[in-house]
Amino acid sequence: MTKSTYKKREIITLVELAQRGDIKALEELIKRVQKNIFTMFSYLTDKRQDIADLTQETLLKMARSINNLKEAKNFKSWLNQIVTNIFYDYLKKHAGEKEVELNSDKLLEIKDKIGCEPGERCLFSEMEKLIRAAMLSLPEQLRIVMVLREYEGLSYEDISKITNTTLGTVKSRISRARLKLQEELKEFI
Repeated sequence: MTKSTYKKREIITLVELAQRGDIKALEELIKRVQKNIFTMFSYLTDKRQDIADLTQETLLKMARSINNLKEAKNFKSWLNQIVTNIFYDYLKKHAGEKEVELNSDKLLEIKDKIGCEPGERCLFSEMEKLIRAAMLSLPEQLRIVMVLREYEGLSYEDISKITNTTLGTVKSRISRARLKLQEELKEFI
């Protein structure tokens, strides 16, 4: 197969090919998911170097463990489980470090420092930074369920399985996270 043939393939097909040892399929799979994984971690931690390291660790684990995935259709959920587990390990490793604390005053400082050109692109960029800062201000347990729900679009049931918590706990955490985010961002929306 040519390189362009892989680009046209569905994720499920790439997973199946990678499980059969097709390195080019695995490379294309990594290319397709790496940005999404990086984005997820950027909403979970504010340390840029750690985000890159966590992304790389996730991609390596995915590549090494692809044969452990029983059904290719479950790839997204399986990958989110890897991301979640790696993030929890990261939290344990850095448990003694200072937590990110952002309040409305700090969000205003971020807003003032953004400085961008006029237009809709500027507004989107500014809001994205404000939302990211507000997400980073959430406690880890709330942050991870929000990323899985709002950025990955997972169901409450899937989040419950991934985080190894009850469905009620997931719903409660998402509700609390949304309320905290609304409070943090009320001046901007």
